[in-house]
Amino acid sequence: MFRTGVRRFATTAWRAAENLSQIEAAYKHGIEVSKAQGIAQRGLVDAIGKTPMIRLKRLSEETGCEVLGKAEFQNPGGSVKDRAALYVVEHAEKAGLLKPGGTVVEGTAGNTGIGLAHVCRSKGYKLVIYMPNTQSQGKIDLLRLLGAEVYPVPAVAFENPQNYNHQAKRHAESIDNAVWTNQFDNVANRQAHIETTGPEIWYQTNGKVDAFTCATGTGGSLAGVTRYLKAKSAGRVKTFLADPPGSVLHSYISSGGKLTERSGSSITEGIGQGRVTDNLKPDIDLLDGSLHISDEKTIEMVYRCLDEEGLYLGASSCLNVVAAKEVAEKLGKGHTVVTLLCDGAYRYADRLFSRKWLMEKKLLDSIPKHLEKYIVLP
Repeated sequence: MFRTGVRRFATTAWRAAENLSQIEAAYKHGIEVSKAQGIAQRGLVDAIGKTPMIRLKRLSEETGCEVLGKAEFQNPGGSVKDRAALYVVEHAEKAGLLKPGGTVVEGTAGNTGIGLAHVCRSKGYKLVIYMPNTQSQGKIDLLRLLGAEVYPVPAVAFENPQNYNHQAKRHAESIDNAVWTNQFDNVANRQAHIETTGPEIWYQTNGKVDAFTCATGTGGSLAGVTRYLKAKSAGRVKTFLADPPGSVLHSYISSGGKLTERSGSSITEGIGQGRVTDNLKPDIDLLDGSLHISDEKTIEMVYRCLDEEGLYLGASSCLNVVAAKEVAEKLGKGHTVVTLLCDGAYRYADRLFSRKWLMEKKLLDSIPKHLEKYIVLP
């Protein structure tokens, strides 16, 4: 009886081991990725970056190219800005500007603030945020929930001393052991993408990337990725700016360097610019061109990505996807084009999927009839 039980146990264990071997063989790639990632030993900050690359199936089929989106919404803070947030804080630490128990101060209207809030909580710093008072109460509440001290101030031009960025700088200068991280002109932002995003794109595509495109707010992502890919490919990879309405950078690049006055606006948040930032300045001449992407194209792509790819993306991400599609069409079949899926739609759903908001923005007609089923909010 005992021997029979042992034999049965041994047979069951052998079969289980055989099943495990089959399971692991089927999931070989996932196991290799898990081994490479290991454990985030420093906590949250070690989980930033290393995001997946997603093939956008429908657009790849339409264009005859590989159209790929880097899933930056999978960063711990939910956006690509986590990378810059980590680098500007660690740059301050290395420079001796920020010591334990110190305060980080930034002027931001969006995802950089959220990224900084996560990084500062993880590292034990206080965070003070200045933002235009045009931002939603939900965004203010989220930053406060994450432990930030938030000051909404009147929205004025950058040239005005009362601009939220200048107020953030003055606040940092007024207290001890504090640093203004200055996301727009602190080139540690750009360095984050030279050292992480660029290499990830290159090796995830096995060096087969032909073009990269994305929008720019601070300029860090576009400049850093451009610098890395141009150097790594000896100039072979082409890079393009994707620009929304209200930004001057498309006209600046297409005119050969003439900066016009900023006018107009866009439904996108955190992108578009009225000047060439210090992050963008070193690499703007490396760009192969720029594309102006209308709000009508962007909002249609928000709905297309949800319906065709199952991707719930914000407007800035979808502007990037439109640009990637247009670059693919420009280059012709057989090329690999990469863009950034900056963040998800979770923080913007009350607008992007609201019939009233779409009508106010005169964008309702841009949604194809078969996609209107996703307009679920009044």
